[in-house]
Amino acid sequence: MAVYRRVSEVLVRTGWLNVLRRSSSATRGLKVGESNPNITASLKITTKETLKDDSILPFSAFLTDNFGRRHNYLRISLTEKCNLRCQYCMPEEGVKLTPRGQLLSTTELLTLARLFVREGVDKIRLTGGEPLIRPDVVHIIAELKKLEGLKTVAVTTNAINLARLLPKLKEAGLDLINISLDSLVPAKFEFIVRRKGFHKVMEGIDKAIELGYNPVKINCVVMRGFNEDELLDFVALTENKPVEVRFIEYMPFDGNKWNFKKMVSYQEMLDGIRQRWPNMEKLEGAHMDTAKTFRIPNFKGQVGFITSMSDHFCGSCNRLRITADGNLKVCLFGNSEVSLRDIMRSGASDEELLHIIGAAVGRKKKQHAGMFSISQMKNRPMILIGG
Repeated sequence: MAVYRRVSEVLVRTGWLNVLRRSSSATRGLKVGESNPNITASLKITTKETLKDDSILPFSAFLTDNFGRRHNYLRISLTEKCNLRCQYCMPEEGVKLTPRGQLLSTTELLTLARLFVREGVDKIRLTGGEPLIRPDVVHIIAELKKLEGLKTVAVTTNAINLARLLPKLKEAGLDLINISLDSLVPAKFEFIVRRKGFHKVMEGIDKAIELGYNPVKINCVVMRGFNEDELLDFVALTENKPVEVRFIEYMPFDGNKWNFKKMVSYQEMLDGIRQRWPNMEKLEGAHMDTAKTFRIPNFKGQVGFITSMSDHFCGSCNRLRITADGNLKVCLFGNSEVSLRDIMRSGASDEELLHIIGAAVGRKKKQHAGMFSISQMKNRPMILIGG
């Protein structure tokens, strides 16, 4: 029971006990010095069970929520900074950046990664901000690849620096690349990102293909009145290039002035594309895939749709997020967070940290609140979440 006392002391000292109390029964009634089995009861485990090896427990109960969803995919934001200013990601007035001392250090980041991988995470995606502007990104990837059990290290990038850095990233072990690109028209590209650099993004795509990444995933946020007229041009990229173009429904976040009229639904996009390519066929995906994927016969690449708004995939969600300032977000659209940074810096042990992570994961909701409710919620701008 000593672990419960220590966990409660850490939660109170760092100020996170009330956060967990408000949104979960897992820590309700917990007081300093009091042993309370509700933390592990909410996770349907006991301390003895959590210490079993993987041959007995196929997946960590700490990373399994109350709906049985196993979270084996961790997204880590390396930085809040970015060399672009995308309208759907950052408010026009900019954002207040977290002081450097309050961001995760490289050592802290790798410590958390090691802990999550030990508990069953087998895929880590590095996001931002723009992850490739972090000076030690190559070192971080190389260190992540040393973690036993981690199968995939991926990065989501705007590709401004990709062509220059990719040889070193590949040597370090980078497995997958997602590139953000919302227009194939240079002038429209510059309008949406408020910067120049279209040719650098295209060079990055070509370099990734040249170095053997297949598929290279291209993320396109579709916005009515801006780029919905380019859907067919994006699909045409898949004819001769091994790319997967992923059309993303426009999502509401703080400062991006979202409204329903700007959102183009998956079904509307699909119907428009099928008018040009009626033989486009749906591919079977894995249970936890976020994209509905299609291929046009004889095309090298494929097309995907991320339907977070019109047809959510909450029931199979396997993702957790750590922000650049060290907060754990169990849902992209939720505003509940727990500071793993504060808890680590308080001197918590790995086991104590795991119990707090488990309580946070355990209180994850069955699904998000819906697009209209989300648009009214207070949340971070996308750039401060990490995608």
